[in-house]
Amino acid sequence: MTDVPPVRVLIADDQAMVRGSFRVLVDHTPGMTAVGEAANGAEAVELARRERPDVVLMDIRMPDLDGIEATRLICSDPVLSGVRVLILTTFDLDEYVYGALRAGAAGFLLKDTPPSEVLTAVGVVAAGEALLAPSVTRRLIAEFARRPEPARPPSRSLDGVTDRELEVLGLIARGLSNTEIAEHLHLSLATVKTHIGRLLTKLRARDRAQLVIVAYETGLVGDRRRGV
Repeated sequence: MTDVPPVRVLIADDQAMVRGSFRVLVDHTPGMTAVGEAANGAEAVELARRERPDVVLMDIRMPDLDGIEATRLICSDPVLSGVRVLILTTFDLDEYVYGALRAGAAGFLLKDTPPSEVLTAVGVVAAGEALLAPSVTRRLIAEFARRPEPARPPSRSLDGVTDRELEVLGLIARGLSNTEIAEHLHLSLATVKTHIGRLLTKLRARDRAQLVIVAYETGLVGDRRRGV
């Protein structure tokens, strides 16, 4: 039997106690190992380039370079295309969530999330999925529904996306899982995954979190004409 390598995790937080707690949590979880700690965003970028972790647990408010800019630098570096960023913060303000997702983060959780759920999130993100806390997703939808129409056209459009794919995209933006989408639309799980794969290609999205951003920026979320 081939041994499965552990999920390699880098922890970035300006509080030593928080970093240490997460490191103990990760190192005592089978199938995971901590590969480093960073006290600010600049260190996180440097360590990510050196260690090539699978997942970076990234705080937002850090000195020298904040977590959003560090996330942007990591996610825009072709050499680090396999590195996924999971934002963990005490701040659940919408601008932080949106900024983190635009920067390329694959997930966003609050620090009061139970340890078991944090570990589950690390596994989900390491496997290539995107993860948003349900409460965060609901608040984002409400916030974008209230915003006025953008002054300039979005960088990506929904041209070429089928009606069924639009339905799937809208449900992704509402925070539904693949299984929930399949049940809602009366489709097989395999069919849902096929639609999501096509959406990623057509919309030039890196992952599920980026699909959420496209749904917001193109006005699909909160658009009553589409029933979203």
